[in-house]
Amino acid sequence: MLKNLLNVKKTDNWHESFIKHLVILLEPKNYLELGLYKCELFNSLIPHCSNLVGVDIEKSSGRYMKNKSKCQFKNMTTDEYFKEAQNEGLKFDFIFIDADHKKEAVKEDFNNYIKLLSDHGIMCLHDSYPKNEKYTEPGYCGDGYKAIFELSKNTDEYEMVTIPIHPGLTIVRKRSEQLNF
Repeated sequence: MLKNLLNVKKTDNWHESFIKHLVILLEPKNYLELGLYKCELFNSLIPHCSNLVGVDIEKSSGRYMKNKSKCQFKNMTTDEYFKEAQNEGLKFDFIFIDADHKKEAVKEDFNNYIKLLSDHGIMCLHDSYPKNEKYTEPGYCGDGYKAIFELSKNTDEYEMVTIPIHPGLTIVRKRSEQLNF
């Protein structure tokens, strides 16, 4: 039923439609995407966010970004951008992490960027539920899914759930209280 409601096709890129619907519902002012590839998801969210930042170590990813007036392309590592954003005191209402798929890199990105997530903000981590061992290889989901298991053990400041459909999407909500009023 949810698939029909959201008009989501069960493909390896189903997460893009799912995230787009979340963004439409949540109307985040500030959106951050780590790992852009060809900016397909990023560009689809432009009408639904006031400010968008995309980070990728591949300079070529910036060529695909549209509507430069409210979009920023940062050609750097996620660690470099974290330091820049932290120094500027930036906060994001929605963060999508699809950068380095290694376990330690996923943990580091999560632990860094949870600090930049606004109260009650949403973070999504991609490639968290590979369908078989082949997809745990570098170039696919990698071993980043192992980071999700570890991060899910300490959830005092956030809650998380993984949608168990390949390649997986883990949704994180930062919270100190159940409601924000």
